[in-house]
Amino acid sequence: MNIEICEVCKKAIEECICCPECGHICSLDSGELYCPVCFPEKKFNDEYFMDIAIKEAEAAFMEGEVPIGAVIVKDNTIIAKAHNIKESRNDPTAHAELILLREATSQIKNWRLTDAALYVTKEPCVMCAGAMVNARLGKLVYGCEDAKGGAVHSLYQVLSDKRLNHQVKVVSGVLEDKCAELLKKFFQKRR
Repeated sequence: MNIEICEVCKKAIEECICCPECGHICSLDSGELYCPVCFPEKKFNDEYFMDIAIKEAEAAFMEGEVPIGAVIVKDNTIIAKAHNIKESRNDPTAHAELILLREATSQIKNWRLTDAALYVTKEPCVMCAGAMVNARLGKLVYGCEDAKGGAVHSLYQVLSDKRLNHQVKVVSGVLEDKCAELLKKFFQKRR
């Protein structure tokens, strides 16, 4: 039986991750809706990437995990996506952000993420914010605040603390209502 192989990515056509319009390898396999080369007019803005993080949070919700989702982006390309798996792994460090940072640094083969942006549906905790500083993250975009444990604006300001060796640019409140509603729904369901 002959298997047709893609000339560009060298995978079987059924598993090909190339854009059907131009034939180059792009990030369509990472959940992006449009190829940035074929569709430059599409806006790859904070709302676009937060919407993908929300889809990850919805996956966490369906798995019975606290619905927090995240994506990391470099040059308008998604490097990795993740959601909380703390309950299923019985791992207190299995937050979406930490899983994502590990995956992204592994993908780019560099622990420094200075040119990357991390999108997460809820304000990061102290542990995750500390990891972002250590990873030299370039930008954080989050949806809703965490009044009880937020370490970016709510309780602490880890990412902007001048005493640390790195500060992270922060954008907050992106699709805030959508992010907060998913968390509210999850905790109402658990009660």
